Amino acid sequence: MTTELTAAHARPLTRGPDDADLLSAKLVKARKPGQWVSSAVVLVLAAMLIHTLVTNPRFQWDVVGNYFFHDSILRGLGLTLWLTAAVMVCGFALGIVLAVMRLSSNPILSSLSAGYVWLIRSIPPLVQLLFWYELASLYPQLSLGIPFGPEFVKADTAHLFSGVLAAFVALTIDVAAFAAEIVRGGILSVDRGQAEAAEALGLSRYRIFRRIILPQAMPAIVPASGNLLIGLLKATSIVSVIAVQDLLYSAQLIYQQNYLILPLLLVATIWYIIVTSLLSIGQCFVERHYSRGNRRTQQGFWTTVRQNLPLFGRVRTDLRRLDDSAVRA
Repeated sequence: MTTELTAAHARPLTRGPDDADLLSAKLVKARKPGQWVSSAVVLVLAAMLIHTLVTNPRFQWDVVGNYFFHDSILRGLGLTLWLTAAVMVCGFALGIVLAVMRLSSNPILSSLSAGYVWLIRSIPPLVQLLFWYELASLYPQLSLGIPFGPEFVKADTAHLFSGVLAAFVALTIDVAAFAAEIVRGGILSVDRGQAEAAEALGLSRYRIFRRIILPQAMPAIVPASGNLLIGLLKATSIVSVIAVQDLLYSAQLIYQQNYLILPLLLVATIWYIIVTSLLSIGQCFVERHYSRGNRRTQQGFWTTVRQNLPLFGRVRTDLRRLDDSAVRA
């Protein structure tokens, strides 16, 4: 049996005079005309969009350039970035606690977490923002003391809850509900057998979570968390309704004085695009870090071009080398 396999493997691949030409022929990928037609249509539409952006004088790009680095715009951008970072950190920390409560075997903790997530996700963020901003109408004073007993510290709600604090509290509470579901989904994506095997080895729960559960859950948590962060950055624009001077409200204050509405809105839009693009790039690197062992190779643009154009076809030489080696054997 072994002798037959060796003889079959050593048999030359070329039998006729035309076999060598066939083995060395170029490989041509299947042509996909639909892709090229759709790509051409998209490129034409993109060129038309760029042309109208550049040639339409009503966009007033000179005004956009003059106000792009305006002091008021930069201060509003700083407040937007600070609010986004603070809300994301605090909201995600609260979301982790809620996710742990939801996965707890204690029915009271699990029910409280589920009820919180259900209630907050049912209320629009703008309604929550207005509610916290008008909290003084319900509770003129906030106090700290013994429950149903004496109060030690009192504060007027109207003086305590400024616009920035109301925005921070409302957005943090909203983000926590979504972060809790993101973390819970990531933890549930890890097979239960992983934790059981670690428990059999005598590892502590904290170490199991930190070294086994969390690294495997991160590939599922990071993409959704990145989308949540980008959505939060854009959602901070709603604080302009309570006169918090973020990026959008700063632009509104300027165009209410000079009536240059569209150029100032373009200034805010471009800043949002820049920051969102930077966050997207950072998300891409974080995703690559946590999916190193499971990353799929993505095909680049020029690779696609080379594979679809016969001019760049590759010469099939591996069979020729195999044939030559068989002949020498």
